[in-house]
Amino acid sequence: MTLAKTYFWQGRIDSEEQQNGLRWHQVMDHKKRNISSALLGFECDLGVAANKGRIGAAQGPDVIRKALANLAWHAKCDLFDLGNIAATTALKESQHHYAQCIAQNLNKHSMVIGLGGGHEIAWGSYQGLVEHLGRDTNKKIGIVNFDAHFDLRNPAQVTSSGTPFRQIAEYCQTQNQPFHYACLGIAEPANTSALFNYAEQTHTRYLLDRHCNIEAAKQLLEPMLLEVDELYVTLCLDAFPASVAPGVSAPSALGISLEFVVNMLHWIAHCETTFNFKWRLADIAEMNPIYDVDNATAKVAARLAYEIVNCKFRS
Repeated sequence: MTLAKTYFWQGRIDSEEQQNGLRWHQVMDHKKRNISSALLGFECDLGVAANKGRIGAAQGPDVIRKALANLAWHAKCDLFDLGNIAATTALKESQHHYAQCIAQNLNKHSMVIGLGGGHEIAWGSYQGLVEHLGRDTNKKIGIVNFDAHFDLRNPAQVTSSGTPFRQIAEYCQTQNQPFHYACLGIAEPANTSALFNYAEQTHTRYLLDRHCNIEAAKQLLEPMLLEVDELYVTLCLDAFPASVAPGVSAPSALGISLEFVVNMLHWIAHCETTFNFKWRLADIAEMNPIYDVDNATAKVAARLAYEIVNCKFRS
């Protein structure tokens, strides 16, 4: 495994507009404010391979960066690129290394956004948040996952991109902590009865893809947001229809709308003060450039990263 800033940010420059014409590539790593967002890539599809999915997601982080480079910059924060964790050995070791980087940088930045990589990124992200909180074990962590899959598969035989939230559930049980997990966009044909049974057993909150609308999602999430102290939001690109996001391990036939997800991100950010929780960690998973069409999925991933930063730091 290595951590290196391998991506060279470049793009269009509108020099005639001066400060009003800045794009993401132009504000990268320029320290001006005390408030900052950071990007951290996880070059890994070991979990996708273990889950018998289509590999290629390890190439995702830099493809998302390329799609971000020319987006207009509107946020009132600094932006840093922390580089990539490249998984070249065992999945567990790679996730541990990624978690350490998350923990270190949550101490430095107001928001850290992970760029995947397969959804095995979620176990590393969660571990990093736990490590960041350290001895403050009374802090309750909530997870909001936009995903077609529960990713609650049994890790007894092998951990994969399909097991991270069951790993988290089992960790919470060993620590005598509540498991606060909500999944929006579940595709019923893509999840077995065993997964639905485990979701019920662990009191997982969820909405099926065909039931996803703003009011239903708010009603589902509000009770959880009132109970948690820290929030981790993870976005799996296979939550969207294959026509919108073809470049994923397991494309969705139905999916949920990008508009719905963007509106929910802004609502969650708005609720942060009202419900008295902190949202400082997010990630975007399952970007697989090998199967993308006209960079459509990369553009969706970039728009999600853009919206996370702007809903947190626009005002």
